[in-house]
Order: sequence, then structure tokens, then C-alpha cells
Amino acid sequence: MEALTVSGIVGDGQTASGMIINSTFARLNRMLAQWQRKRWLIWHLVEDKFVGNGIKGGDGDPILLGPNGDIKMVRPDRIEAAFLRQTIPSQPNNIDYPLEEMKSYEDWCNVALKTQKSFPSYFFYDPAFPLGKLYVWPVMAPAGLYETHIVTKEVLSAFASLASPVLLPPEYEGAICWNLARITRAAFRKPVDEEINKLAKENLNTIRSANAAVSRLRMPDDLTRPGIYNIFSDQIR
Repeated sequence: MEALTVSGIVGDGQTASGMIINSTFARLNRMLAQWQRKRWLIWHLVEDKFVGNGIKGGDGDPILLGPNGDIKMVRPDRIEAAFLRQTIPSQPNNIDYPLEEMKSYEDWCNVALKTQKSFPSYFFYDPAFPLGKLYVWPVMAPAGLYETHIVTKEVLSAFASLASPVLLPPEYEGAICWNLARITRAAFRKPVDEEINKLAKENLNTIRSANAAVSRLRMPDDLTRPGIYNIFSDQIR
């Protein structure tokens, strides 16, 4: 592995022992697992959906996210955005309505009637393990006419083995190599190498600048005056 050579753990022409290779391989996947949690290290967002059944989404019966959940996917640590899509067979156009996030369990606890059925306006995501729990409030009804769409980070796949290919944008190769070299030197109690640290940071900054995406600035609803009346939810937004 190149990271072992550039880190100085293994010299040119030398062969690393199986123990060193295995421990470095484990550190590689741990590093990628940490990167997965950082939005600016993920190059793409993906969209998934759940067709409303008029029941799922309320307290005690959340929409489950995970390999064996209602939305089959890798369990996300958070939901970046969500919206409701109205799908009426007799109408040619589907209409999307943004859902506002309740950012904490405390906010969800303040909802008095969590099983209320009406036009949804909010969502709360509990990143439980192994299945995440998505609550939509009010619960969408009637069944079959609405879809909950969620936007999450693309999965930064771990390496299954040393010989397993992983498809990543080309700029990730340098970032993985130099950051793994930095971590490997620390694991072997080697002195800090400022040049390796500099290259590791520069390569991560390349990914950061490529993936940077800043959404439009908007004022919190609590700080703005009531605006448009929503006939579906009987609320003023």
C-alpha cells in the first residue's frame, strides 16, 4: 500500500508484514467511516422515497430507514432535506411541498398530537441504530396520494478487501493516501511529519472546495410574519 511507503513505515522495495497490512487496512476503513459523517467530504446527495400509506410516520410507527427498513438504504446519520410529493393519478403534474426539519428530539417531544392526520409540514429524524426512524407530522393521509422524499449523503463505501475495487472520484485517491499516511505515522508513534500533514490537508481541501454547496439563506419561520395560507394543512406559512 502506497500509504505505508510515503509514511516511512515501509521502505522502498520492502514488503510489509501481514500484521501491518491488516492494521493499516482497518485504519483505512475507520477513516472512511469518519469521512461519511462530514457533508463536505461527500461529493453527491441521493434521493429516496416512501409512498404514504396513511399510517406510517406517526409516533409509535415511524418510517424505518435501513437495509431492512421501509426505505431500503444504508442507515443515514442525518437527513439533509425532505419534501412531500403529491401524486394524484388524474393530474399530469406532481407537486412538491418542502418539509421543515425538527432538529432535535426535544422539538418532537413538544408536538402534542403526534398521530394527527393532515397535510404534513414537518419531519423529525431519529438516527437510531440499526434502523433510523423518520417521523412526518402531521401524518400524511389519505393513503397512496403522497410520497415522502428524503435527501441523504451518498455512501462512501468501505473497502471489502485489499483487492476489492471502490468507485470514487479521482480526487479522493490523493486524499486517502496522504491522510492514511498521517494516521499511520501516529499509530506507529512516529514523529510528526509536517510535509505529510500539509499534503493531507491540501488534498482534503481540494475535496472540500469541489463538494461545497451552500443553500439559499432563509429566515427562520419564527422570525418572519405569517405569509401564504396552505389550504391542505389549514396553516399559514
